[in-house]
Amino acid sequence: MSEQDLLAEIERLKAENANLKKPAGRGTITFKVSDKGGVSVYGLGRFPVTLYKEQWEKLLSQVNELKEFIEDNDSQLKKKDA
Repeated sequence: MSEQDLLAEIERLKAENANLKKPAGRGTITFKVSDKGGVSVYGLGRFPVTLYKEQWEKLLSQVNELKEFIEDNDSQLKKKDA
């Protein structure tokens, strides 16, 4: 590679790095495969929620029950101010 090619690549990488460092918009939920192979969900709180594939599948199979539980216990549940 020529020096000009290397400088262009450095600029491209700097721009890519800057985009990666930008925080996702507030309230934006993003997903990532963790180093240990789990699915991490970002944007719900200060730390990501990470579960393995089988755990997500088990949780997702119970979505209706979870929604019903939340509805039934609404008066006891606290809501976080955004």
